[in-house]
Amino acid sequence: MDEEMSAVVCLLSTLGGYVLSAALLLKCPTLLHRKKRQRFRCRHISHRGGAGENLENTMAAFRHAVQLGTDMLELDCHMTKDGQVVVSHDNNLKRTTGLNVNVDNLKYSDLPSYHCRLHVTFKKDCFCDGGDDKRIPLLKEVFDAFPATPINVDIKVNNDLLIQKVSDLVKEYNRQDLTVWGNGSEAIVKKCYKLNPNVPILFSMQRVLLLLGLFYTGLLPFIPLREQFLEIPMPSIILKLKEQCKISWTQRWLIWLADVLLMRKCLFEHLKARGVQVYIWVLNDEEDFKRAFELGATGVMTDYPTRLKTFLESYTFKEQ
Repeated sequence: MDEEMSAVVCLLSTLGGYVLSAALLLKCPTLLHRKKRQRFRCRHISHRGGAGENLENTMAAFRHAVQLGTDMLELDCHMTKDGQVVVSHDNNLKRTTGLNVNVDNLKYSDLPSYHCRLHVTFKKDCFCDGGDDKRIPLLKEVFDAFPATPINVDIKVNNDLLIQKVSDLVKEYNRQDLTVWGNGSEAIVKKCYKLNPNVPILFSMQRVLLLLGLFYTGLLPFIPLREQFLEIPMPSIILKLKEQCKISWTQRWLIWLADVLLMRKCLFEHLKARGVQVYIWVLNDEEDFKRAFELGATGVMTDYPTRLKTFLESYTFKEQ
């Protein structure tokens, strides 16, 4: 009996020590981990340059966002048949140009122009009527035009040559401390990190799920992180993008659960204390801007940079 009691006491002591250590390190992670440092800290991030105010991923969109004072441009990359790195969200251009062709099957000189009017993906029933700029630009044009602006590069396909060329451009324009890159695919992020570990990387979807698992089991404070940026969606905005009658109760419950699990202030605060910036996408309404920053997000990604700028000018931030 005494041995059994001793075992119970030992187990409880160990468990108690673990819980206290985890709680302490969750609040004060720099006791164990060196805080990550970046040259930039972003609140205002323009998704595809601001797809609600100018045609997405065009030089006009990027210029407009930078003139407004955006902290970061977000863009997407593919590679043409002749090896040019272009800024385009889709490989197949049916949605954006009306032609059922792939970027990687065309030379850069043969790429078609964008439609005059494009749907804003993250805003229900909204369209952007573009101006004169309907051209798909080269990534090097963006780097050349905005040498001091942080840029978030989404590598859209698992292509070694594309990753190599983006890395070469980052080096050529001396942007290793002004660029963050990655994708939802863990395979792509691993290749980015291996090829150029000096460029900050994003959490892949696989690593986001691992992050949540570590957080909810209490192990996160003890685990080192290679990533410097967490970019995640706010699940609740899905309810704004679909017809309410088309969303089943099961879907609503899953959205609610995902939102509860992902939108956690204590998780965001822990990551920020470790120097990991937290960006939430893609938010286009003031109520969502407000919720994201109240949860402790470092920054918000939006299709409407003017709208976010107006919000930030009137919003009072607590000390972060």
